[in-house]
Amino acid sequence: MKTPRIMAWVAAAAATSLFLTACSAGASDSGEDAAKKDSMTIAFTAEPVNLDFTSTSGVAIPEALMENVYESLVRVDGEGEIQPALAEDWDVSDDRKTYTFHLQEGVKFSNGADFTSEDVKFSYERVQKDWKNALKSKMDIVDSIDTPDDATVEITLKKPSNTWLFNLTSLVGAVFDTEGTGDLANEAIGTGPFEIEKFNRGQSIDFTARDDYWGEAPAVQNVQFKYFKDAVSASNALKSGEIDVVSNLQAPELAGEFQSSDYQIVSGTTNGEVVLSMNNAEGIFKDKAAREAVMHAIDRKAVLDTAWAGYGELIGSMVPPTDPYYEDLTSVWDYDPEKAKELVKEAGIDGEEFAFTVPNLPYAKAISEIVSSQLEEVGLTAKIETQEFPAVWLDKTFTEHDFDMSVINHAEPRDILTVFSKDYYIGYDDAKTAKIAEKADTGTEEEYISGMKEIAKTITEDAASDFLFLFPNLVIAKADVAGIPANRVSDAFRIADLSWN
Repeated sequence: MKTPRIMAWVAAAAATSLFLTACSAGASDSGEDAAKKDSMTIAFTAEPVNLDFTSTSGVAIPEALMENVYESLVRVDGEGEIQPALAEDWDVSDDRKTYTFHLQEGVKFSNGADFTSEDVKFSYERVQKDWKNALKSKMDIVDSIDTPDDATVEITLKKPSNTWLFNLTSLVGAVFDTEGTGDLANEAIGTGPFEIEKFNRGQSIDFTARDDYWGEAPAVQNVQFKYFKDAVSASNALKSGEIDVVSNLQAPELAGEFQSSDYQIVSGTTNGEVVLSMNNAEGIFKDKAAREAVMHAIDRKAVLDTAWAGYGELIGSMVPPTDPYYEDLTSVWDYDPEKAKELVKEAGIDGEEFAFTVPNLPYAKAISEIVSSQLEEVGLTAKIETQEFPAVWLDKTFTEHDFDMSVINHAEPRDILTVFSKDYYIGYDDAKTAKIAEKADTGTEEEYISGMKEIAKTITEDAASDFLFLFPNLVIAKADVAGIPANRVSDAFRIADLSWN
């Protein structure tokens, strides 16, 4: 697997931010210093509508809860490598179908219940039976789960899989208490280092470190996630000391304001492909010629430079460079407005208006403006409808598929097969790719990589959607905040690693 590129600057460096943490803005007196050692506030952009990622899609909930409240048997580190978590180690059978996990000792849930193999069995069978989140399909390959004793879990797959163990590091691997799923929307009971003290919908989540956590105790005892939709407000909050880290500054042009020794800038990579999604199943973009017109009409470099100040990376597919099957596909669809005009006329849609639903997130609104302008130049008229995110966008665009075009940062790891499946909101016909995926998943590592590359190229060549750029992980924080994750290679924003220097 490729090692993610990590860049870090302290003080005089320009940056954008993907995280927000709260604390003082500059030098403080000794009493304030002592107080802040026990607390930190982290601000994010897209807030969770509830605490239940088993029934609600989007990255906001697992971003807050995975590895903080909920844990899996395994986790992925900043380099994309799988590491032990609730399982201290595991064995794989010769036929690659049976995984035997040996569980950590002395683990308790935040409600005081003991963690045992029965909780794993309950949680993973529940994914298959009760989950509504589309990512539940990642657990379809499981055939049976046995618990020979409290400290051992044997999971047998229907066939060998190159992806299943990695999928287990995501939200589908979360382990719940058998008695702790009664009110998941409002109450999160997990084995992680923190528990939720208060969930103030649409505003903040307060975490408190657990005294009885089985692993290494967090350095910061009280952490708050605070949600800002307005980039200027978030920036001002950092300057005033209301927050300590900006995790997702949604206006890169503001980064220059933090060129001082009071701040640090960390730059890394994410899984977030910013997708100009087109409805393949119905409407104007059901016609491939119409989608091809869009692909030739969009100047992606101009979109990146104008909407996101040049931060990010052009990739040309639904695969980030940190995945083992990444291939640069940026040359498949060149910027050719004259060709786009020809295709618009060929498809018979010159001047036709279509619904462009845009979540009210800063990056999406900025992108929609330049994209609609570029499309207008080739004869396509976008009727922009701004939708509240996550509530309205998830309901209308994502669930009801009531859209022609949209734009969204798909931040979940290795989600190409989920996003481009027949039943997902884009409505891509995956008849070809599903067969390739099945063969790749059960084959050798080399066959897996080559198969996934073929899938990514097929989806791009089908003009299924336009992959505008890879969202950057650019973080601005107070200079004395330590443990900021440079790379975002999983759903989670792990707060146990944070500390004060």
